[in-house]
Amino acid sequence: MPEPVIDSRTFDELRAVLGADFLAELLDVFFAQGPELVATMRRALAEANPAELERAAHSLKSNGRTFGALGLATLALELEAMGREQCLEGARERLAALADEYARAEAALRELRPSS
Repeated sequence: MPEPVIDSRTFDELRAVLGADFLAELLDVFFAQGPELVATMRRALAEANPAELERAAHSLKSNGRTFGALGLATLALELEAMGREQCLEGARERLAALADEYARAEAALRELRPSS
């Protein structure tokens, strides 16, 4: 059985702690920043800038973990490590997988987003 895109326990705990309104606000920030972080990682790879890759991947990793998007967080963690180690071999393929996983996570989180 495939892993769910969003860990429901993590998401439900976050909703219980933050409340629906604040969770919705945080999700809106995630939806705005996520594509920018992916674009930053693409630019970092194009410019062979491992430090920028590390920073953007770190942010997306943290956000993914917060919302229970554990697959996204794992891929971002791998890219973060590649940037930190300044080893970009295979990073383009990993980033393509991350972009796909971000799209899946965003769609799932939009479904779970509390209504205002």
